[in-house]
Amino acid sequence: MTEGRAESTCAPARGTRPANRRQLVVLAAADLFYRRGYAKVGMGEVAEAVGIGPSALYRHFRGKQDLLGTVVGEAMGVMTDELAVAAPDDIARRLAVLGLEHRHVGVLWQREARHLDADRLAELRAATERIGARLAELLARRRPELTADEAALLAWCALAVTTSVSFHRLAPPEPGFTALLTELVTETIDAPIALPAAANPNRVRALATRSRREAVLAEATRLFARRGFAGVSMDDIGASVGIAGPSLYNHFAAKTEILSAVMYRGDEWLWMDMNRVFAAATDAEDGLRRLVDSYVRFVLEQPDLIQLLLSETAHLPESDRKRARSTQHSYIAEWMHLATRVHPEWDPVTARVRVQAAQTIANDVALIPRLRARAGIDAALRVLLTRLLGLRG
Repeated sequence: MTEGRAESTCAPARGTRPANRRQLVVLAAADLFYRRGYAKVGMGEVAEAVGIGPSALYRHFRGKQDLLGTVVGEAMGVMTDELAVAAPDDIARRLAVLGLEHRHVGVLWQREARHLDADRLAELRAATERIGARLAELLARRRPELTADEAALLAWCALAVTTSVSFHRLAPPEPGFTALLTELVTETIDAPIALPAAANPNRVRALATRSRREAVLAEATRLFARRGFAGVSMDDIGASVGIAGPSLYNHFAAKTEILSAVMYRGDEWLWMDMNRVFAAATDAEDGLRRLVDSYVRFVLEQPDLIQLLLSETAHLPESDRKRARSTQHSYIAEWMHLATRVHPEWDPVTARVRVQAAQTIANDVALIPRLRARAGIDAALRVLLTRLLGLRG
């Protein structure tokens, strides 16, 4: 759940005008948005990174939002072009290479895309759908026994593995890193999943607590997940609960306090589930399997919390932000510890890459409503995650 390292960019000498200035701007913006977050980067900082004045930047881009759309859109364009000429037997390596060459995209799409205007966001979502459809088509040719739904699920899971490297700082030496990521994509697209034909019935929330504080937390979680912390006001939360915005201050001193309470709850939920797993497990392998079951259940039941844990940590007050990131690092470290007990031949880097890939599959599926609601999705996710963690049977 942590953000990865960014590629460095070298600014040309000030006063020069290199032929690839536009591309240098895109690379610099990708690096800055990735490392610091879209909201904390100004156009002047992007201009400074490439040695030009801010006014020169606007000759290429209408503004920061246009620049973000270009960063994400160009990476998607490269993937579209690569998949257009891909064959069923070289999918995994192509995706691995693309994932490492455009390592920033996973974080930017997951965390920053909501800053785009509605038209640009719709355009990029359509491009993502086309990428998923093309990959599903290639998988159907690779594995004719798959149903259309199974091929589509594996396509999105393969893309999740590809972008999982965006969420950590590891940089193993090449060609080993590409080989490992290729192996993980291959494990994913060749996974023996089976989805039943029937769809899950729509879940209806029949009951709600009488506590006003709990209602505030529930509605704030939903709104923050859909619109982002910065896009939601106290009045919005109050209206959703059915009270005036100022009345919220009877329960929380500030909007950041609501976010902190929600994030703390999500982190503690994961740790409580992990403690139950450890108490029941008979050995490390059994513990890892139970941990997969627990995590799959959590992400499918609490997709809004997953969205916040992935994308809104930066909005927490500094002390809470440090605590949240430390807690998330420690949680992943427990997965790694179990994985290396089951596989003593794995070094910590291999374990982390595999754990991050497994968790990213679960997270991404949970955040796509049509996949999350699919009958049999929990069993399919368990198969996929256990394969990436080296478990069979």
